Amino acid sequence: MAHILSVTTPFFALVLLGWAVVRGGMLTAEVIPGLNGFVLFFALPCMLFRFSATTPILQLLDANVALVYLGSGAALVVLVVALERRRRLAWPDAAFGALVAVFPNSGFMGVPLLVALLGPAAAAPAIVALALDMVVTTSLCIALSQQGQAGSAVQGAGTSAARAGVLRALRGMLTNPLPWSILLGALSSASGVQPPAPLARAVDLLAGAASPVALFALGCMLARPSASAGPRPGQGVAGIVACKLLLHPLLVLAAGRAAMAAGLPLDAFAAAVLVLLAALPSASNVPILAARFGADANRLARVVFISTVGAFASFTAVVAWVDATAAATPAAAPVPSVR
Repeated sequence: MAHILSVTTPFFALVLLGWAVVRGGMLTAEVIPGLNGFVLFFALPCMLFRFSATTPILQLLDANVALVYLGSGAALVVLVVALERRRRLAWPDAAFGALVAVFPNSGFMGVPLLVALLGPAAAAPAIVALALDMVVTTSLCIALSQQGQAGSAVQGAGTSAARAGVLRALRGMLTNPLPWSILLGALSSASGVQPPAPLARAVDLLAGAASPVALFALGCMLARPSASAGPRPGQGVAGIVACKLLLHPLLVLAAGRAAMAAGLPLDAFAAAVLVLLAALPSASNVPILAARFGADANRLARVVFISTVGAFASFTAVVAWVDATAAATPAAAPVPSVR
């Protein structure tokens, strides 16, 4: 356990540091957009490009990884939406409640943390999952959030609103540099064409800044009152956090084992990486996106805050379980072990 904590503790400590300096008044909330802009448009794209460009293209196009991750994610979306609607929440709140339960913080935290734990081979399934969440899962939940328009007197208004929501999400993806950086990295991997040495060095410098600045910025975002305020009764925050930190990794684990039992050529290492990815806290961009579509962003910010705090214990426990499984697994069917 000590060797696991030696890797995970610094990551969560940087989040705590960002939270503390904002809450303590050393920095104001006005710095958050600048930090996020640097991470989103410069550092994180360089990190994703570097990992994608140095990963064999076949690993980035693994259909079995996509099937397991999307299948378990879809099951969780259906479950959370059903539970949220049973609590009589509006479609936007139900849909984005599902998104915050299924979308892990794979960009700011997941890719660098899993690579630090397991080595560069962990980047491929993590990048695949990140791309699927940004494009497929997000579009699905946005479409569901528009179902409330079905009460309109115009025939088919709900379908039209859902389609418009998906198109709006896809247009947003076109201005998001992360999918483009993954695509450019994949093309570089497939073609063997690498950037010139000076440009590659600049990319490496920015990529190296991605993890610490992203984690610090995440802590700053969590320090905002809307995130750190306690959940109000009846909001269902605890249930969504439990779905994110406990149910999501269990669903991914079950889907991976079912796929391998069915004879699909799913790599055991990739399957275990997906479990660890699902055990991460909720993505910090979900409340921002939800606010654009009429959902309660403050409720979702509390989910992000509580899941991030709770993940220090829950994620470490999942990593310890994976590490113990690796020690007890024959070499013929390897799973990740912490370096």
